[in-house]
Amino acid sequence: MITTHPQYLPYLSLLLVLLFPQLFQTSNADVGTAAQYAPPYLPTDCYGSDSSQFPSSNLFAAAGDGIWDNGASCGRQYLVRCISAAQTGTCVPDKTIQIRIVEYAASVTSQPSAAGTTMVLSQTAFAAIANSSATSVNIEFQQV
Repeated sequence: MITTHPQYLPYLSLLLVLLFPQLFQTSNADVGTAAQYAPPYLPTDCYGSDSSQFPSSNLFAAAGDGIWDNGASCGRQYLVRCISAAQTGTCVPDKTIQIRIVEYAASVTSQPSAAGTTMVLSQTAFAAIANSSATSVNIEFQQV
């Protein structure tokens, strides 16, 4: 029978963390909401009328107030996935996309499908992670 003395518990805990870090992984992702918006996408607050700002995949977004950072978010890239929505089955399971911020959500030319979201995704980006008939979804996102 093995016995441990209480004074050794902190050392045992440290040993476990060092030997098995995968047991104690933490996520650096944030959670928020996403809506979608339709063309026209130009001009943008980040890059004006320069069409080269858009990735060839058309996976881009406008930043909401929470991540806009007075324009510092322009060009930032995020991994985004849908985690839930008001209606079951809205999210595309196990689908993560990488988007680029090209605009400020409050300045988009067309009306977003929902107001006050963390991100407003292009139609292509939104459809990649969720049913495009949804007005908004809950997302997990992480800056790349």
